[in-house]
Amino acid sequence: MGKLLCDPTAVAETFQTSSPTVTWREPKAATLEARFLEDLGSAKEEERQMINEVIKNMYSPDLRNGWGVHVVQEVKLLAKKDERVALDSAIEELVQLGMQRELVAESIYKERCIPVNDDSSWAKYMSISGSPDDEYDIITLQYTEEGLLSVDENREGCAAAFGDDIAIECLATEFNREIYVVQAHGSDAMVDEDNCVFFLPHRPRSEICEPPFFLFMKGTGWCGAGADHYEPLIAHASSLVSSEKVALILGQ
Repeated sequence: MGKLLCDPTAVAETFQTSSPTVTWREPKAATLEARFLEDLGSAKEEERQMINEVIKNMYSPDLRNGWGVHVVQEVKLLAKKDERVALDSAIEELVQLGMQRELVAESIYKERCIPVNDDSSWAKYMSISGSPDDEYDIITLQYTEEGLLSVDENREGCAAAFGDDIAIECLATEFNREIYVVQAHGSDAMVDEDNCVFFLPHRPRSEICEPPFFLFMKGTGWCGAGADHYEPLIAHASSLVSSEKVALILGQ
């Protein structure tokens, strides 16, 4: 996942800010952390609770539910980089006693790492770009209905946070523009007659000052859990046909 093009990167490329002096971490950190926390500070308590519930459902789901939609569900945890040696030692100590490594790792990570289940932990999670400068590493626990499937320990620290609807709304607010996610699913996530395409609008919390921009979101299968890849789309306004119909031509 650390090698995938996440939505802040795609936005940066759309605005041609991907230069040697601007890293993809900069728009991500500046926008997602600062904008999200600023907006959250002005939100009503009811709205804040709703946001926290959405975050919890996405990254710390109740594993007793949801199996009618998902075959695999993931739990995201944050491990401090400077604590990885201590975590590894604790896991290895129990493995030496004959315990199964994955079950031990699940237990240790759940006990000692930060679950992504509220606004504060979400902001930490979204700051992770998969670079050595990150404060945290992402640990992913995968489950099926039968129980633990796998533990991605991300030992190289390369996994990056992947943009979600909350992140895209933050980006829309930062740029005062609507963001339309052009979502394609299928065996190869390409747009053709056998695959469905959705246009998912994300409106800014602020005044809309510029035309919308578009992100192409590739998904594999129909899990409904988001995409595997984002990339920018350049939109050009088509010639005016009538005052009632507005069209944009999209191209990668």
